[in-house]
Amino acid sequence: MQHAKYSLGQIIHHRKFDYRGVIFDIDAAFSGTDAWYETVAKSKPPKDEPWYHVLVDNSQQTTYVAERNIETTNSALPINHPLINHYFKKFVDGHYSHNNTNN
Repeated sequence: MQHAKYSLGQIIHHRKFDYRGVIFDIDAAFSGTDAWYETVAKSKPPKDEPWYHVLVDNSQQTTYVAERNIETTNSALPINHPLINHYFKKFVDGHYSHNNTNN
């Protein structure tokens, strides 16, 4: 198992589906069900590498993304998502500060 390349509050770009988002949780390895993996993870990314929970920009969606499918983005614009204030307390220099008061 490897360490996560990306961090909480980091804005990312999804390589395959071309959306921006912000990471709000990280799993050291895949923690979903086999059924979800078989149905949704069509490219069969490694289960033993980090997976990220992401708030999708300009959407109400959250996604669960394998590390190999995301990359950094040059955009420093904030993310527009209804749950942004639930997970983060402020946005500074293109990065969100995690709201540690939430469980």
